[in-house]
Amino acid sequence: MAHKKAGGTAKNLSRSNPQFLGVKLYAGEKAQPGSIIIRQRGTKFMAGKNVRVGKDHTLFAVASGIVSFKYKQKTKYDGRKVLRKVVSVQ
Repeated sequence: MAHKKAGGTAKNLSRSNPQFLGVKLYAGEKAQPGSIIIRQRGTKFMAGKNVRVGKDHTLFAVASGIVSFKYKQKTKYDGRKVLRKVVSVQ
């Protein structure tokens, strides 16, 4: 005989915390040194002037100024040309 009653499985214990990804400062907004501009997974946006990339691909400002976005044409290794979004602080 069993000494303990069998426990069922719980289906509501697997929820994880949200990641809060996305753009934090938009074009035309002021950025201070160290302020986070974009939190992302992978390099969806590239770092431009006065912007650096953190170890989790977060883009942050290294100088104070106005945030701006633009497109840059990149050439891939197989010769294809693609447009990439670049974030800068002027």
